[in-house]
Amino acid sequence: MASQNVETFRAAHEAFNRRDFDGVVSKMAEGITYRDQARNVTFTGRNGFKEFMQGWAEAFSNVAVTDPTYLDAGDTVIAQFMGRGVNDGAFGPHPATGREIDVPFCEFMRFDDNGQIVSGGIYYDQLTMMTQLGHIEPSAKGAAG
Repeated sequence: MASQNVETFRAAHEAFNRRDFDGVVSKMAEGITYRDQARNVTFTGRNGFKEFMQGWAEAFSNVAVTDPTYLDAGDTVIAQFMGRGVNDGAFGPHPATGREIDVPFCEFMRFDDNGQIVSGGIYYDQLTMMTQLGHIEPSAKGAAG
């Protein structure tokens, strides 16, 4: 049976897929800090986390957390999932391409004793994503580095 922290994390992903951003942050501490490692950006507070989620939804209106697995590590839960969606909005300085991403993500959330998320972060391969979107040319197969 999954722990309450795993269920909270799973529910947050399900709420994100429904674009229920208030539902996502409902179990977060007001002062949450969240780090997007690939972009080297930290978001602070519930509103900061909403900004993080809205940025993804604006760039990929149908983006979804798919095929998640959760690892319970006590006060920390780790999720591995695929992020899938079509780029139909600007992604940072890059214009929409109409191309789909299918990228693995690793996200973690740390919980306090009351079951609230107090911090977290996400890792993903930005090079693969930018290649899938057509912003970067794929490297030659078998080329030595």
